[in-house]
Amino acid sequence: MKFCEKCGSYMRKTPGGLLCVGCGNLVQEQVIEVKQITNRRRSSVDVVGESEIGHVRVMESCPRCGNPEAFRSLAFVSGEHAGVRQERSIERLKCTKCLHSWTKD
Repeated sequence: MKFCEKCGSYMRKTPGGLLCVGCGNLVQEQVIEVKQITNRRRSSVDVVGESEIGHVRVMESCPRCGNPEAFRSLAFVSGEHAGVRQERSIERLKCTKCLHSWTKD
């Protein structure tokens, strides 16, 4: 939306540019039409989200939906308490179907 520089009235789009409804001032500007494309073909390429990159698919049953496949990642946790160093690994799983995640110690 644009307003006339001479009188301040609203300017309407025309094939020749923008026309002031108040004083008739015509401003030569390129009018661009935007059209939305609705006929898009679906691609057969599966896009993997960043959260699944680097994870391995394993045969592990999902506790929520029963899907037999899950993504698996390992995390290692280390710490020290009362002068004793402790390390453990945590196995994180994420269902390939419903994306439910759970852990195994």
